[in-house]
Amino acid sequence: MYLGVGGTFGAISRYSLGIWIGERFGQAFPVHTLTINLLGCFLLSLFYTLTTTRFLVHPHFRSSFGTGFVGSFTTFSTFSYENVTLLQSAHYGLALLYIVASLLGGYLFTSLGIRWVTMRKAESSKKVSKR
Repeated sequence: MYLGVGGTFGAISRYSLGIWIGERFGQAFPVHTLTINLLGCFLLSLFYTLTTTRFLVHPHFRSSFGTGFVGSFTTFSTFSYENVTLLQSAHYGLALLYIVASLLGGYLFTSLGIRWVTMRKAESSKKVSKR
């Protein structure tokens, strides 16, 4: 049940954000899927780092958000489909750009999520020790 609730909200969020981004940037390059997947990398790493290092959350909430929400918010299948259609349309450069931006961007945004939490944790520790 928890996964379904998270998944419902993740899917609705992906759909809504995808339309909003698509209206602003067009459909020639799949910027909507790239943005959503990179945001998902950041959110998942931020959430898992917070819930393993700073806050204790119930396992049902953790799976509801991590697997349910973020899992349905991001989409590897759409990424794959869009790359195949770019290649079939002979847009080889765009396909390569999309693949590289997704992979390197995914690592970067995942690292940023982890770093953001660890930097905040270090700042909090410094403030407490100065008192």
